[in-house]
Amino acid sequence: MGAGHDHAGANTNSRRLAIALALTSTFLIAEVVAGFVFNSLALLSDAAHMFTDAAALAIALAAIRIGSRKPDDRRTFGYRRFEILAAAFNAILLFGVAIYVLVEGIRRILEPEAVQSTGMLIVAILGLVINLVSMRLLSGGKDKSLNVKGAYLEVWADMLGSLGVIVGAVVIRVTGWPWVDPIVAIAIGLWVLPRTWILLRDSTNILLESAPRGVVLAEIRKAIAGTPGVAGVHDLHVWVTGADQTSASAHVVLVDGAEAEDVRLAVSSRLRDDYQLEHITLQTERIPCEDAAIAHL
Repeated sequence: MGAGHDHAGANTNSRRLAIALALTSTFLIAEVVAGFVFNSLALLSDAAHMFTDAAALAIALAAIRIGSRKPDDRRTFGYRRFEILAAAFNAILLFGVAIYVLVEGIRRILEPEAVQSTGMLIVAILGLVINLVSMRLLSGGKDKSLNVKGAYLEVWADMLGSLGVIVGAVVIRVTGWPWVDPIVAIAIGLWVLPRTWILLRDSTNILLESAPRGVVLAEIRKAIAGTPGVAGVHDLHVWVTGADQTSASAHVVLVDGAEAEDVRLAVSSRLRDDYQLEHITLQTERIPCEDAAIAHL
């Protein structure tokens, strides 16, 4: 029954993500075209930001569809890393887009160009509506899926970009100051860059199998060593296999007389409850494996 519920939830999230992705991608193309037609760098910058939304939605959708495939003899960990590879590629591409917007924005401040503020305003308002619809679609699953929550936050952030373009368009229309457009574009670019860096940093850390942020290995080692029946611990590893599945493995040395299965269950329970580690693999030993190897020489 529980498995059926999870499958139904995944299908629901998949449909919501697919609809939100279709809306965002369609408007993304329209916004790029409008940016060139109305000569608005702010619209192009917001389109770059909306591209992050489309990428986040596509990654989340791919994670559900591809990541649900079972491991096989070749890909023993399954396909969860696909999401991370896509995120890293997305981050590298966005760095290029953001740098272009910043360089072009500075050029337009020094050499202002006329901007069609009315068209800019209409497109920005439509973008805001698309963001609000997408947020509504994703709000139902954001508390049950980290992938959906990440996509929801991306759309929420882009909504702020759309509001910035609207404000810029109104100011240009009232004052006639064309340099407001590149100022808004630069502001959006500076908003995108830190989030892009975080995305690249996190995806790189996962690909390098680094310990998750906030996890202190020394504390986990101490917790395992302090579990009744444990004489020592070594070969401790903590990593993330996908965007949200933490894993851990360790060799646990038992004290004399300790029941291996009881100790294993106690350590697993402690790691799961205290450190939110999900996939735990423990090897129990009467003699540390290093000592056992020496003894066989």
